Amino acid sequence: MEEKYDNARPHRAAAVREFLEAEGVEQLPWPARSPDMNPIEHAWGALGRAINDRDNLPQTLQELAQALTDEWDALPIDITNNLVDSMPRRFDALIHARGGHTLHS
Repeated sequence: MEEKYDNARPHRAAAVREFLEAEGVEQLPWPARSPDMNPIEHAWGALGRAINDRDNLPQTLQELAQALTDEWDALPIDITNNLVDSMPRRFDALIHARGGHTLHS
């Protein structure tokens, strides 16, 4: 049976699984170690860099949520467009690697 999480430690934590189940969040099967096939991981990276570049880092969960919202709103559309446009190359690389690691990992 294929797992419904990508085997990333934060995603398989009991508290996360319990929360998702309690909220009725349906999870799709997702292969382990496949961030190259998930462009949102790269968007999260851009957001993380933007947060780290701030003069005043968020100190509370509420400040972090607001900072992430602000940075998401300020994220240039070219970044998300490039991530979407990169998907055919990512699929080709994954097929060529027979499901193994690619340069996009």
